[in-house]
Amino acid sequence: MSQDAVVAVSARNRRALADLVESLDADQLAAPSLCAGWDVRTVAGHVASVLTMSLPGLLLAMVRARGDVDRAIDQAARRVAERPVPEIVATLRDRADSRFSPPGTGPRGPMTDSLVHTADIAVPLGILYDPDPADVRLGLDHVVGRAPTGFTTRRRLAGLRFVADDAGFAHGEGAEIRGRGIDLLVAACGRPAVLDRLAGPGVEVLGERIG
Repeated sequence: MSQDAVVAVSARNRRALADLVESLDADQLAAPSLCAGWDVRTVAGHVASVLTMSLPGLLLAMVRARGDVDRAIDQAARRVAERPVPEIVATLRDRADSRFSPPGTGPRGPMTDSLVHTADIAVPLGILYDPDPADVRLGLDHVVGRAPTGFTTRRRLAGLRFVADDAGFAHGEGAEIRGRGIDLLVAACGRPAVLDRLAGPGVEVLGERIG
């Protein structure tokens, strides 16, 4: 798939995320997300912060965080999350076509990020999240097929076979994990909350690795 096509997928999913965030009330925005230590509003702030970032801005954030990538991401997310919700929503919509991607991730990195973080919000709130299986397949190929830094680890995925019939995806050798593509993607990224939605002998193995 061309870079333009991947960016278009990202944009569509970011606008869907904007619609979701806009629909939430104050209690839902303050609810814990699947991202440890972040509430729903902070997850939205994180996605919005990435859309307004440039390479110089990323380098500056790293300097402020003394070279700690996780700290830089956390600080940026919390800073944007303090803005009024309509402003966060507007950023998600207006900057949806952003082509920025952190070094080493390529355009599929931000696209996968939009899928996973929407699930981080929807799942704990009990909101059905059913993204386009074709989009999810791209995310699964990026995460499970390549195990890029920032989403998961090779150790977590070793000896497991991921099968998503709805997305036409199967990858890996070993104990099988089968289920909806989006649930497989979120689980592969280390979210134990969706493990009970999956089936197969590999589920227990993955659960132990996530911890």
